[in-house]
Amino acid sequence: MKNSKMFALAAAAALVSPAVAHAQAYVQVEGGLDSVSVAGDSDEGVSYGAAIGYDFPIGETLFVGIEGSIDDSSTKECASDVLVLGDKACIKTGRDLAATVHVGAKLAEMTKFYVLAGYTNARIRATYDDGVTKGSVGENGDGFRLGAGLKQNFGERFFGKVEYRYSNYESDFSRHNGLVAIGMEF
Repeated sequence: MKNSKMFALAAAAALVSPAVAHAQAYVQVEGGLDSVSVAGDSDEGVSYGAAIGYDFPIGETLFVGIEGSIDDSSTKECASDVLVLGDKACIKTGRDLAATVHVGAKLAEMTKFYVLAGYTNARIRATYDDGVTKGSVGENGDGFRLGAGLKQNFGERFFGKVEYRYSNYESDFSRHNGLVAIGMEF
């Protein structure tokens, strides 16, 4: 029994070692359009952030990868005279943390297409001010993310990306992102 476990472990290491040895780590900065919908009402702003990840080759053309990202957004909506004359209520998006897995293929030597799926957690903050009473409350929403993208390498280390992301959170809160990223592999 002990020998069969050792054999299985050695076989798994032999299969995984080439992919890990050729794994490509990267960092990127990203920005673009953020379209947020809360209970059917949507607003647009600018999304900006950074990501770090690894791509693991599977054969000559396929790859799988993992990525962690942190983004923020300028998306905000305010309304006046909500409860009393002269008051102001606002809803603003906050940081968005995500962990995704992507799977893709080389379209050309320097060009890759991929699809992604994973977990995301976003913050949303509501504020209210009527001149006498000020208050704010923030909530985190868990959700899932789906998307697709195109990565173009520029030489050995630098790349650019275009990516679409759809995220769906709790409490009828979702967002669409159209992003452009630049990064470096190492």
